[in-house]
Amino acid sequence: MSVTQFTEQELKALEEKTTIPRFLFLPVGLVAIWCLAVYWPTDAISWQIFLTLFISYCLFCWTSCFHECSHHTLSGSKNASIWLGRILGTAMFVPYTVYRESHIRHHAYLNKPSDWELWPYSDPNTSLRFRRVFVWFDLALGLFMAPFIYGRIFWHKDSPLTDPKLRRTIRYEYAAIVIFWGSVIALCGYYGALIGLLRVWVLPHYLAGIYQNTRKFTEHLGMSSYDPMLGTRTVVGNNIITKLCTYFNFDIFVHGPHHRHPKIAHNLLLQKMDDYKEQNPDVKYPVFTTYWSAIIDMAPSFFKQPGVGMNAGAPAPGKEKKQIDNFVGDVAQEVLADTDYVSKKEQKTNASGS
Repeated sequence: MSVTQFTEQELKALEEKTTIPRFLFLPVGLVAIWCLAVYWPTDAISWQIFLTLFISYCLFCWTSCFHECSHHTLSGSKNASIWLGRILGTAMFVPYTVYRESHIRHHAYLNKPSDWELWPYSDPNTSLRFRRVFVWFDLALGLFMAPFIYGRIFWHKDSPLTDPKLRRTIRYEYAAIVIFWGSVIALCGYYGALIGLLRVWVLPHYLAGIYQNTRKFTEHLGMSSYDPMLGTRTVVGNNIITKLCTYFNFDIFVHGPHHRHPKIAHNLLLQKMDDYKEQNPDVKYPVFTTYWSAIIDMAPSFFKQPGVGMNAGAPAPGKEKKQIDNFVGDVAQEVLADTDYVSKKEQKTNASGS
C-alpha cells in the first residue's frame, strides 16, 4: 500500500490542527446505537425514529472520517489513519486499501474515464439510458453500491492495481470483512438477534448510504471541467447548520480546494478557497452558501443527464503530465494537462512568480 508523503510544512499543519472535537460523532454514535438496542430510556416509536436518524447521521460522519483516513491527513500519525481506516472500512464493507487506491485516482483524474470512483458517470462507454437507471440504484442502495463501485478497481480485468503485494493486502482486508461480518451474523442468528441487527445497524447504515451518495452527486454530478476547482461544487456555509455539518465532516464540503490539494490539512480548506477567489476575481468558481442550493444546482443533471466530464458535454481530456499512484500536493500543477487547466490567469501568475 502506498503511503502519502508530506512536505515538512504539510506535516506541521497536520500535527498542529485540532481534530479531537470533530470525533464526537464516534462515541456519541456508539452510545446512541446502545440506546436503540436496549430501548433506553423508552421504547416510544418517536424516540426510536429519532435515534435511528441520529445514528444514521453519525455513520455518515464516519464515512467522512474514513475519507480523511484514506488521505493520511487525520492527524500527524499515518498509522492512526491506516488502522482507523481499516476498522471503519470493515464496518462499512469497503476495504480500506481499495477505497484509498480508487480515491487517489479520483483526485488525479477527476471526471475523466480513468476516474474509477465516479463510474459509470465518468465512463463515456456507458449509455445515457444506463446511467439514468443506475443513478437511482446508486442513490437508493448506497449501502450496497459503494462496495460494488469501489471494488471494481480491484476486480475489473483492466485494474490498474497490478502490484502483487498491494493485491495481497486487499485480499486480506476482504477476508477480514467476511470473517468479521460472518461472525456477527452467526452470533446474532444463534442468539435470535438478527432483527435487532437490522434495526440498530443495517437500517441506520442504509440511510447513511443515501446521505453519502447524495453528497457524492451534489459535489460532482453534471460537472464537466477537469480542473479540480471548477469540476466540483464547493459549499462554504453561511448558516450555523451548514457550518456545523461541515465541521463534523472534516470540511469535505469545501470540495474544490480539497480536490486540488489532497494533502492539505482540512482546517485550511476554507482559507485556501478565499485565497483562490481573491487571486482570481474573474474566475467564477461553483461555490454555494448552503448545501441545499448546491443540491438544487445538481438536480437537473440527476434527472436528465447523470454524468461528469465527457458525459456532461466536455471534450476528451488531454494527456496528464504524469501517471499517479499516490496523492500529490497540487493536482492542477503536477498532473493536469495544460489544455484542461481552465484557470489560465492563475496559471500565468504562478508561472511568472516561479
